[in-house]
Amino acid sequence: MGNGYVGTLSVDLHLPEGRSLKTKRKELLRVKAGLARRFACAVAEVDHHDLWQRARLSLAVVSREAAEAEDRLAAASRWLHGDEAFEVVDEARSVTAVGEEW
Repeated sequence: MGNGYVGTLSVDLHLPEGRSLKTKRKELLRVKAGLARRFACAVAEVDHHDLWQRARLSLAVVSREAAEAEDRLAAASRWLHGDEAFEVVDEARSVTAVGEEW
């Protein structure tokens, strides 16, 4: 019996149109809501909080199969790369098996 898999995707974004922290926050709210809705994942801004044109987002997915987690991460990455409001400048992915607790 498997315990499932956790997949993570961390992306560094450059927002060239960012003119203030307010516009950055508005754009990130749109992106985070889109990711959560489309890919059933948890999303958080984890770095570059005080910079207008930079952001680091991390997202996590949970699935029964490693391939499913990888597919969802790849789809989320493609979606992010296709958004013209920002540029993905760095990306890291990982899928980890959940270990037995007892």
